Amino acid sequence: MTPDTLDPRIAKLREMRERSRQGGGEERVQQQRARGKLTARERLELLLDPGSFREIDAFVTNRTTGIGMSNHRYLTDGVVTGWGTIDGRLVYVYSQDFTILGGSLGAAHASKIVKIQDMALKNGAPIIGINDSGGARIQEGLASLVGYSEIFLRNTLSSGVIPQISAIMGPCAGGAVYSPALTDFIFMVKNNSYMFLTGPDVVKAVTHEDVTFEQLGGAMVHNTISGVAHFAAESEGDCLFLIRRLLSYLPSNNMEDPPRVKNSDDPLRTDEELDRIVPDNPNKPYDMKEVITRIVDMGTFFEVQEHYATNIIVGFARLGGQTVGIVANQPAVLAGVLDIKASEKAARFVRFCDAFNIPIVTFEDVPGFLPGVAQEHGGIIRSGAKLLYAYCEATVPKITVITRKAYGGAYCVLNPRATRGDLVLAWPSAELAVMGAEGAVSIIYRREIAAAEDPVAKKAELVRQYEEEVTNPWVAAQYGFIDDIIEPHETRPRLINALQMLRNKRDSNPPRKHGNIPL
Repeated sequence: MTPDTLDPRIAKLREMRERSRQGGGEERVQQQRARGKLTARERLELLLDPGSFREIDAFVTNRTTGIGMSNHRYLTDGVVTGWGTIDGRLVYVYSQDFTILGGSLGAAHASKIVKIQDMALKNGAPIIGINDSGGARIQEGLASLVGYSEIFLRNTLSSGVIPQISAIMGPCAGGAVYSPALTDFIFMVKNNSYMFLTGPDVVKAVTHEDVTFEQLGGAMVHNTISGVAHFAAESEGDCLFLIRRLLSYLPSNNMEDPPRVKNSDDPLRTDEELDRIVPDNPNKPYDMKEVITRIVDMGTFFEVQEHYATNIIVGFARLGGQTVGIVANQPAVLAGVLDIKASEKAARFVRFCDAFNIPIVTFEDVPGFLPGVAQEHGGIIRSGAKLLYAYCEATVPKITVITRKAYGGAYCVLNPRATRGDLVLAWPSAELAVMGAEGAVSIIYRREIAAAEDPVAKKAELVRQYEEEVTNPWVAAQYGFIDDIIEPHETRPRLINALQMLRNKRDSNPPRKHGNIPL
């Protein structure tokens, strides 16, 4: 059929589809690119498998004609929605278009997002939201806020059912921040994305503080200080690649197991370097990340919240091709103590893993909780209880490897046998007790040490005695508190074997509507 004889209805369809692809027009598209940002559609092209995107609601326009809006009736109403695949697996997506009314959210814009959220939940597939919006569309008044509320409801109902991922690729302000905050993971782009409830102008007017967009809510602020975000990407392309990588570890929904990946890393591989990694001096640090990378498949560890609460490490890896969530104390930072931020970071990660059938491997070297007035007044008791609750509630396979210290209440919250840990292994360097030998001896034998002719020698003798009788792993093994003492170099094959053994594990919690986690 030649263009002259083309059915006018098809011609109309093609014209309308082309209009919808133009966003807010060439001028605004160029302004977007001048800011170093991709368009809404370009982002989806990079995120999804080539040719897999299927758009819906391309012809939706805003529903408000008053207050000058009759002259701003753009197709798509500022958000591109649909589905596609990542590594051949179905995902649902929406991408806000800043070239159309600043990506602001009105009633039609919200209804498009809600529709794709409902589809993702019903069909059991992840949803990825790319946020680039000036916030609520002021011209539509309360309808915009109602639209946000409907989105927030779907975020909540989908939590723990399908993975929800947010990418912040521009402004995300006011009430708009609560949708990403309700999702599982937030990605931000350095120097190009911002999240805040009230902007710099309002902050200055109310508190008289001068602050820039970047200082108030930039990517590194939320990745290092607030902990709101989980990843900070160097560019938009890097951000979209990281999302694809994250999804490779996750199941599509809570009824599936994570994908298994074949690789060439021998499941029986051992590493003699692990035998020398823990220093003889118990107060000397070492890098737990090196322990992790020497054990997991191909040395590949996908860390989550790398820049926040760095005294604890969380992230995904594979063992024998199986996805695992890893929680580990970091002796190289604050000696690996648990504080408010670290406890909450780990608790949230443990709960995510449990929701999506991901086994949890814990590498433990913890001297206790961080002491101090600021921690106590800040609610360290409540925060530590969150981590304890998360581990106790989790029913997925849970394995703990104690590499060195396991002291006091911190031992209790890091998956011991008594809180339904399935397998607890210890290295010969492990120390398990209420507190370290030095501190314990100073309390128990205070008078004897003071009365001794040589208090220093007496204390050293008592410390050695305490280590032999209390803290060494053989005592814990005698009571069955740990299941085995292993040589460090055999940790990888032992963990892979344990995961195979636990593959058909079944556990459950008492019937209830939900528990009351100490928020």
